[in-house]
Amino acid sequence: MDLHILDHRLRVISISKSGLVHFTHPLIKLIFLRNRTRCKFFSLTETPENYTVVLDEEGFKELQPSEHLKVESSIWLPLNVVSNGNASSSSQAVGVTKIAKSVIAPLAQQHVSVFMLSTYQTDFILVREKDLSVVVGTLEEEFNIYEEVGGESVPMLSLMPSSQTNSVFAPPATRPTVHPVLIPQNQFCVMSLDPDTLPSIATTLIDVLFYSNGPKEDAQSSPSRDLDCIKFFSFSLIDGYISLVMDTEAQRQFPADLLFTSSSGELWRMVRIGGQPLGFDECGIVAQISQPLADSDISAYYISTFSFDHALVPEEDIVRVTDMLQNQRKEPAAS
Repeated sequence: MDLHILDHRLRVISISKSGLVHFTHPLIKLIFLRNRTRCKFFSLTETPENYTVVLDEEGFKELQPSEHLKVESSIWLPLNVVSNGNASSSSQAVGVTKIAKSVIAPLAQQHVSVFMLSTYQTDFILVREKDLSVVVGTLEEEFNIYEEVGGESVPMLSLMPSSQTNSVFAPPATRPTVHPVLIPQNQFCVMSLDPDTLPSIATTLIDVLFYSNGPKEDAQSSPSRDLDCIKFFSFSLIDGYISLVMDTEAQRQFPADLLFTSSSGELWRMVRIGGQPLGFDECGIVAQISQPLADSDISAYYISTFSFDHALVPEEDIVRVTDMLQNQRKEPAAS
């Protein structure tokens, strides 16, 4: 398999719900007027707490500093697994579980923090730019690694001297924290849209993103209780491809003939990871969820946000996934 380091330098930011009004103009420009910006990687996800925006440096220039804007300090690089000439696609029935053992778990063992962004088309694994040498050293035996240079993919040589390779493969010192999970009752859809038809849904998309009244989240339940519903909507426009993740209530607001999904039209349930905001430095959070799903061959999309992580699994598998995660929490910690 091939691993591609894409030619984007990304920032991860948070916009407060109360401060969104200050950013509607640049966000609308990034979504609908992409020819007026040089941004090629843009993702906006609404959760009960805030809006998470992942975008390249050109897009970042569109956002002015504000007390309502939090910026994670790192530069992030997106990785993409390619198998048999095609990107590892979430729409091919296994999604992020396809890369759980080959990418996610090895990076967790090397204490590399990852930020996941699954889309309708593929899965992006974001790693900090400063960790790239460790990432390459960890994965180069499993993958042919390429980097994008001037629009072309060229083989990438190891960034780490051979004298340091032993330290790269040192075993982890501690077991990662097992975070509580919440399982809301919403049913979700993962969909796409022809970019040429984006103007046709502009009014609806603006309303859903910026003006809709979602489920009330003031009763943020304790980690031991499930939320009845959760406000979650994700829009991505990456290298010309659009991906949308929404619940069925939001889906009903869009014209059915413009949005498309996989031929099975599968519905998904969410597993929300974290009782408190997770932060960006802890390693192994994605592996905690994706590894058992991979062991059971359960499909999954995975979307990290500024505060929490979210896995989407087929509705038919949610009971099995719930039991699996409960058993995981009961396992004794390693000494």
